[in-house]
Amino acid sequence: MLKFIYTVFVGILIAVFIGLGIDAFYPGPTMPEYPESKFYYEPQKENPSDEELALMEEEQNQYTAMFETYSEQLKTYNRDVSIIALIGAIIVLTASILLEKQLKLIADGLILGGVLTLTYSIIRGFNAGDQMFRFVMVTIGLAIAILLGYLKFLKPEKQTLDS
Repeated sequence: MLKFIYTVFVGILIAVFIGLGIDAFYPGPTMPEYPESKFYYEPQKENPSDEELALMEEEQNQYTAMFETYSEQLKTYNRDVSIIALIGAIIVLTASILLEKQLKLIADGLILGGVLTLTYSIIRGFNAGDQMFRFVMVTIGLAIAILLGYLKFLKPEKQTLDS
């Protein structure tokens, strides 16, 4: 039971490590601040004048333009994070296959961490706003899952000839 807990712990830590590493070295775009006009936050005793309404509309238009720019930057950021996380997942999964014979317990934790990171990568890819990119990410994820399943569970062991 303790080995299972350790494996899960290592897997989760690897996924968190990769996610935090991406955030630390590649921070996302900053969301624009909503206009801080008194008309939005303070109760008004009387109706705003035409001049005040024009100011409110201008502030709202500026905010909308900044938010649209932010949304586009966020889509690009999510695509980039998805690719970086995918590369991290592939590295971790490759290490798990290479260490399978020598360090089985750690290799199992690496597999779980790689699968969790791959899942994170696919989820971030869904936020990229591009159908083709989503399809490619899911296709890569499926290919990795099938290959990993084959190498881990179905690959025939090499037999030695003892004649």
